[in-house]
Amino acid sequence: MSALKLPNGPKTHPWVQTYQWLTNPLEYMEACAKRYGDIFTLRIGPVFSPQVFISNPQAIQQIFSTDPKQLDSGASAGIKAPLLGDQSLLALEGKPHQRQRKLLTPPLHGERMLAYGQLTRDITEQVISQWQIGESFAVLPSMQEISLEVILKAVFGLVDGPRYEKLKEVLLKILNPKQPFVTAMMFLFPSLQRDLGSWSPWGKFLRLREQMDELIYAEIQERKQQPDPSQTDILSLMMATRDEDGQSMTDVELRDELITLLVAGHETTATSLTWALYWIHHLPQVREKLLQEIDSLGKNPDPNAILRLPYLSAVCSETLRLYPVAMLALNRLVKSPLEIMGYQLNPGTLVIPCIYLTHHREDLYPQSKQFKPERFLERQFTPSEYLPFGGGNRRCIGMAFALFEMKVVLATVLSHWQMELADSKPVQPARKGALLGPGGGVQMIVTGKREQNQAVRETSLV
Repeated sequence: MSALKLPNGPKTHPWVQTYQWLTNPLEYMEACAKRYGDIFTLRIGPVFSPQVFISNPQAIQQIFSTDPKQLDSGASAGIKAPLLGDQSLLALEGKPHQRQRKLLTPPLHGERMLAYGQLTRDITEQVISQWQIGESFAVLPSMQEISLEVILKAVFGLVDGPRYEKLKEVLLKILNPKQPFVTAMMFLFPSLQRDLGSWSPWGKFLRLREQMDELIYAEIQERKQQPDPSQTDILSLMMATRDEDGQSMTDVELRDELITLLVAGHETTATSLTWALYWIHHLPQVREKLLQEIDSLGKNPDPNAILRLPYLSAVCSETLRLYPVAMLALNRLVKSPLEIMGYQLNPGTLVIPCIYLTHHREDLYPQSKQFKPERFLERQFTPSEYLPFGGGNRRCIGMAFALFEMKVVLATVLSHWQMELADSKPVQPARKGALLGPGGGVQMIVTGKREQNQAVRETSLV
């Protein structure tokens, strides 16, 4: 039998490919797409086995709808998560994955999710009240603070106090390491994960993880001993859910899912908010249109009404399209021979839907490098054409929650402060670990309060 053929790709040494992928991912993917088209093969570390990158919507649709028995993500597809744990939704496969997904979906959607609107607004107001008029500052740290507090209060259900402060301190050290590149390499290449005592990078990480686990398990134990049915945070809801056999989630499952929600929802949301504030203030017509829409709701609008604003939704969608925080959807591992776009893929091959390249297809998004929220008002895109949260049985479970949080935070910031960019130079995307973020964290200046403008507009509307 003849060998099954892989799609074309660069012939350079895998280490060279890995270096280009780590240092310049967007240019590298764009150059490959230009040369090889919608499907190409890379060999990048740490696995070096063939990784097939795909940006063709029909093929992505096929990947998302293929039976997980034939093509699945999780631990076998290289999703190793020393921080998240083996019971994390990202690492699980098959039946256990289905079970966890079912248990986690209700708390993150619908009515339950809307209960966190006021909390998100309060946290945002508290963080942005520290901004000083006339002073230049980086937006990203403020957005990181908001998103971390929303997770600790809405997801973990913690209230201000010693445990809250301690956990926040430990998590900040884990999530924003002093040497981000060293940390990223450590997570990527397991051979670097060596505990050489508390001074070594991996040793430091393990000790922080231990402190974090201690605090989380203490919180879970306390909740079990003193159950409070009035609690509406996501941890309480997770503890109350039961699967089809009447089983609740174990402590380890609760811990791993909490950390997964934290890691998947902290930096991603903060980065997306920072990009959104950049584009809104980089393009005066976008800002003007958005302010009119937000002001039309009056003071302290119902979070439900904010959620439904069409132009605000389009601004969020376009922010997530242009520079998606995750450049790729989760790897899928071919488990039995699979034909995609005329290629027969062998078991062991990794298939990767490429979010960034799909979002920059000129046939779908003309002038794809330009920020145009209108494109989302003019047409609907399918889940394989627009996929900032991945797709199929691996679509990000916190998608609805993240979008809701983004809208409430943006509406709150824009209705409180008048701001402008501190620098007219365009902000460029930069790799931050596995994610893509704005280089320099977006420097802005608050020029004044906005209450008075709102009052003027409201009286003119009467």
